Amino acid sequence: MKIITLCGSLKFQKEMMEIAEKVALEGNCILTPVYPVLDNIERTEEKLGKLKEAHFKRIELSDAILVVNVNNYIGNSTNLEIDYAKKLGKRIIYYTDLIKDK
Repeated sequence: MKIITLCGSLKFQKEMMEIAEKVALEGNCILTPVYPVLDNIERTEEKLGKLKEAHFKRIELSDAILVVNVNNYIGNSTNLEIDYAKKLGKRIIYYTDLIKDK
């Protein structure tokens, strides 16, 4: 069983959750970002920093990251995550490569 962290823009939340389920059903352990769903919570810079720190920790724990690059879109935050994963020697899997192989 591989541990894989999903990375990508939160504007693709629906696609990311669908991909997480598919990859989990293939027998992988999927770590996902925390999605903003609560309306009554103040998201301070400090709190957002903690979420970012936790996401980078997920990358550290992973065997690979799966970049959800819908329409080949990769934003600045996702590029930082890719660079971090590369520095750690993690495998980088791109969603667009997976769908063209099928």
